[in-house]
Amino acid sequence: MSETPAPYGSGAGGAAPAPRRVRIPHLMELKERGERWAMLTAYEQYAAEIFDRAGIPVLLVGDSASNNVYGNATSLPVTVDELIPLARAVVRSARRALVVADLPFGSYQASPEQAFLTSARFMKEAGAHAVKLEGGRPVLPAIAKLVESGVPVMGHLGFTPQSEHALGGYRVQGRESDAAKRLVEDALAVQDAGAFAVVLEMVPAAVAQEVTATLRVPTIGIGAGPHCDAQVLVWQDFAGLRTGPMPRFVKQYANLASVLDEAAQAFARDVVEGTFPGDEHSF
Repeated sequence: MSETPAPYGSGAGGAAPAPRRVRIPHLMELKERGERWAMLTAYEQYAAEIFDRAGIPVLLVGDSASNNVYGNATSLPVTVDELIPLARAVVRSARRALVVADLPFGSYQASPEQAFLTSARFMKEAGAHAVKLEGGRPVLPAIAKLVESGVPVMGHLGFTPQSEHALGGYRVQGRESDAAKRLVEDALAVQDAGAFAVVLEMVPAAVAQEVTATLRVPTIGIGAGPHCDAQVLVWQDFAGLRTGPMPRFVKQYANLASVLDEAAQAFARDVVEGTFPGDEHSF
């Protein structure tokens, strides 16, 4: 029998064992106990398996696949048809984690009915356990429709990448007092519409702290300071697979780009020099 991973949340020493499959009530219990937890993006089998074994309780099949899998400059071009196979692979590979699928730009803004039909595809075709969508008041009818229809919803406030052109680029949201007040109000409205958690992206730490203290559902920070109930990073960022300038909020825990570069050079050198394949690799 394989060894059981450390429990989800920060209380690894004395908390209850991790559930067989993480469910939304487990995340609520972590909030109530004041235990923090981590979320990572995943887009394919091996990352999902590794993060699941490591005890990451929530995996996000983000629309960030647009610029981390498909080579686009932003998250805007990715489609539902492109994301569903990725979500299906992650769901098949993660035995314990709750898998959340992003609804890409243009797949839910038209109406609550459009949001439901898109979400139904992710749940039926990919097996996703929940969906995530961006925005505050304008998407409240969509959140309510989804929740009423049995679709768990994660919200996303602050900097919302799908609205980057309207927001004037990658900018911290909620710095001014009026904007901070609106963000808190939006968070409450998203919660009251039925969302089980809210991502806060590029929000001043003090504002994220206020939102976290105000909501009864978990907050998930990305560039929102240390006071959120959880933190999320894009896995290619945290593992150092993506190179070049990084956002301020990214901490790199490995340098996979360097490891793969060295491995590829060593393989090419062995082939050129005729040392691979050797007798041990031949039949």
